[in-house]
Amino acid sequence: MREGNRELPNTELCVTLISTRNFSEAGHKVWTNKGAPGIDGVKVAELQKILNEKFPEIKSRIIARTYRPLPARRVEIPKPNGKKRKLGIPSVIDRVVQQAVVQVITPMFEETFSDSSFGYRPNRSAEDAVRKAQEYMDDGYEYVVDLDLSQFFDTVNHDILLNEIDKTLKDKDIRRLIFSFLKAGVMINGLKEETEEGTPQGGVISPILANIYLTPFDNFLDNRGIKFIRYADDIQVFSKSKTASRRLKKTIIEFLEKKLKLKVNEEKTEARKAWGSKILGFVFMSATKWHLEDVDKWYTVPRKEAWDKVKENVRRITKRNRGVSLEQVISELNSSLRGWINYYARSFMLKKLKDKLMPWVRRKIRQYAYKIWKTAKNRKHKLRQLGNEEWRFKREGFSNRGYWKMSMVMGAFITNSMIHADLGLIDCIEIYKDSHDQKLFHDKIIKKYPRLMCKGIIQS
Repeated sequence: MREGNRELPNTELCVTLISTRNFSEAGHKVWTNKGAPGIDGVKVAELQKILNEKFPEIKSRIIARTYRPLPARRVEIPKPNGKKRKLGIPSVIDRVVQQAVVQVITPMFEETFSDSSFGYRPNRSAEDAVRKAQEYMDDGYEYVVDLDLSQFFDTVNHDILLNEIDKTLKDKDIRRLIFSFLKAGVMINGLKEETEEGTPQGGVISPILANIYLTPFDNFLDNRGIKFIRYADDIQVFSKSKTASRRLKKTIIEFLEKKLKLKVNEEKTEARKAWGSKILGFVFMSATKWHLEDVDKWYTVPRKEAWDKVKENVRRITKRNRGVSLEQVISELNSSLRGWINYYARSFMLKKLKDKLMPWVRRKIRQYAYKIWKTAKNRKHKLRQLGNEEWRFKREGFSNRGYWKMSMVMGAFITNSMIHADLGLIDCIEIYKDSHDQKLFHDKIIKKYPRLMCKGIIQS
């Protein structure tokens, strides 16, 4: 049958791909994730209407193998080191099609992925990767190779990737869709630039393609019994001696550069002691005696950049000229702080939370309140509503000093308990204590009774 004139898909997998249910789930995920528009300017808020209108056309074009994604919109976002990361933002409809493809091929490729791969996979997380690294260290693997791949997503070889895909995926219609996304190109200053290599970083399909591409590397290590963790292109390989670590570094670099045509940044790739090594925002530390009973000596703390990032988010939310209500500011702070604490909950950071971060956050709230309440009359009115008595105003008073200095004075009127009980700021210390204890207790149970997890009595 002539291509472009077909009415029915060739395979059951393609039938599943273009089903209404699959596309509805894909559309919902894209809508939930929000994100910026592509080069066509269509926003996520318009997705439902456009998808309803164009779904029959999209389906027929996929069947006829004539679906052509738009070039991605190139954007650059700053990295902590001052450099910029290049992202390609696909159109909203292309993101839905990518998500629909991901949903049907994920179960097939999941069976081929290594147990030591944790990134962008169902029921796996960064925390699982860090936990596994700590287990290896506890077992005596106290040397690591910290791998740094230079611009991994931009240097993926298309021929190698498609060969890996062909080993598992036999559906030519879906393969052609993947090929079209790889070759869609990017739009830079109104001009289209072809993409001869790399995966569409910023696209929905990029993470699973990255896992497929690095599967030969995972197998190379697994077949040799080498301990490692990988979260996308963040990789740590473990050994028990300095000599073995250096030998592994050389072998790994040779495999990645010759077999997968990737570039390893040898300046940042280290064979070193595990103490002080970093991955996924965590720093691994060692102590001869932990203050938690029956827990081994390896633990984690957040990286300095992680503390900088949470403080940067607080500064952005409490920026004095935002012009939003105090209630909205605290709501945004709650969301940001809760997410950050939950991510780093397995780390030891209680003292720094108590002594540094939370006092500073509360002072930023007082500063913001002092600014938006504007006049002395209104400030007194708001403070009376919080239960302050008149004699306090006479004793403390207000002045024309800067907002940051006046936030110290406001501490006499807006106490810590008021900020949490009356204004609604979450109690980060209690959230951390609960999450931290639960996560470490969970790890201890899994280590002592691994069959409980296998039988589904507790979840990994």
